[in-house]
Amino acid sequence: MGSRDEAQPSGAQDPFSAAAQPLLHPPAAALVDPSASSPPSHDEDSYPPISYHHGRRPIRDLPVLLLFLILSLATFAFGIAAVTRRNPAASRASSFVYDRSTSSCVLPSSNSFFSSSSSTFLKDLIWTLVVTLLLAGPITLAVLWLLRHYAKQVVYASIPFFIVIPSFLNVYWFVACAVGHDCRHAFPLVYRIIVLVFVFLLIGIFLWIIVANLHRIELTIQIVRVAATALASNIGLLAVLPLLGIGLLAYFSPIIVFLVFSTWNGRVVPREVEGTGKEYYKCVWTQESWVPAYFAIAIITMIWSAATLMEAKVYVISGTVAQWYFNKEESRPTKSIRSSLRNAFGPSFGTVCFSGMTMGVVRVVRAIVDSGKQDEEARGFINLILKCCANFVLAAVDFVNKFTIIFAAITGEGYCSAATMTYELLRRNLLSAVFVETVSTRILIGIIFVLSAFYAIAVCAILRGISALGMEMYFVAALAWLLLIVVLGYFVHVLDNVIDTIYVCYAIDRDKGEVWLL
Repeated sequence: MGSRDEAQPSGAQDPFSAAAQPLLHPPAAALVDPSASSPPSHDEDSYPPISYHHGRRPIRDLPVLLLFLILSLATFAFGIAAVTRRNPAASRASSFVYDRSTSSCVLPSSNSFFSSSSSTFLKDLIWTLVVTLLLAGPITLAVLWLLRHYAKQVVYASIPFFIVIPSFLNVYWFVACAVGHDCRHAFPLVYRIIVLVFVFLLIGIFLWIIVANLHRIELTIQIVRVAATALASNIGLLAVLPLLGIGLLAYFSPIIVFLVFSTWNGRVVPREVEGTGKEYYKCVWTQESWVPAYFAIAIITMIWSAATLMEAKVYVISGTVAQWYFNKEESRPTKSIRSSLRNAFGPSFGTVCFSGMTMGVVRVVRAIVDSGKQDEEARGFINLILKCCANFVLAAVDFVNKFTIIFAAITGEGYCSAATMTYELLRRNLLSAVFVETVSTRILIGIIFVLSAFYAIAVCAILRGISALGMEMYFVAALAWLLLIVVLGYFVHVLDNVIDTIYVCYAIDRDKGEVWLL
């Protein structure tokens, strides 16, 4: 939208009022940090100026791409073999009995039946969910309009809750534990006071961070406003990204079928039961030895593919928004979504697979850390510290990876090169990136939670007046709340990625000397 030819840091104009200045220019001279009176310096031999790479892009990260393709082809090839070699007896393995005359397992005749039932409760539930799904679109557009035109009011109205809500919860648990008999005896008063003071200390530190970064709140407001405008200008992203999810389901469907049929590769064999005092056999199903290995390959493929699709969505969002950001208003980008899709699943697909592999490993390790059973001697404070350190490292990798794929979408660089450029940028703007992301994400989550709660209350009131449901009414309202929060959560997920992309574009402008806010 805004021109990159020159920067005009003076004046309190709207970020979209002039096409000849950067999108994120200082709204007032008071916002300019004196310590940043000049743009960040670069070494002559470090990196060329960063901008969106238009035109044909070279193929990146080819080895990772080949590895992903080989793994996917192996999954499908062995899956097809599993279907063709399946043993139909697997579905009735429990029905086989041992025949002494033939010393083998045989299948006796059996009957089956099917029954079904229905309920009037289902009708009210379906209608409520259908209406909720229809209203989710207008509600999403209303939130987008609110952020476009009243971002400043929304941000400043939400920030006090970052202090009030944790303080209230801290006092509430302290009083509740003091009143509760079991908690009062299990948790001594001295420990409760230490925890209370420690939590208030963390709240105080967070309050100090907010006060010390008031100028970054203005930056957050501008970025949220620009991100909402960018998403409104590329509203097709909200429709394209679910289609990618449908494509992933279509990709997973045959793999799931292959996994099911792979368990049918084996045979029913008689096995002697020991400890009965006499010769007794039972029929058991024995899988072929390659089935567990195929399960491992297929599950790795599915985890990697799911993570890759998530990174592809970020790539498409970033590429589309970056084209919008770095183009002049009089030459609005055309077919930007199509161009981003072509790059994501074309020359940069290896980079996307690399990012997906990284995030797949992070999610698996995080699941192991969170759900792994600990020995008795490993439990306690030391174990808690280790888990916190592990989660911190994983969160840091996730944070850097997200900006890496954004850089790759903008510049067309490979994963390692984009990661290096990301590190250099975050090294200069790390606090701003964390602050902007934290404030904007918490605000968006708070908005959708409050809207969903009000909607659930309205559903309860309507059902009480027009429906004969009893206590089931609250269950229906809870499902309506869940459906709305899922839809709005998807919207927040997309907008959050747009905000990250806008921040990176802003940092690129600042590095080029066009924006000096920090």
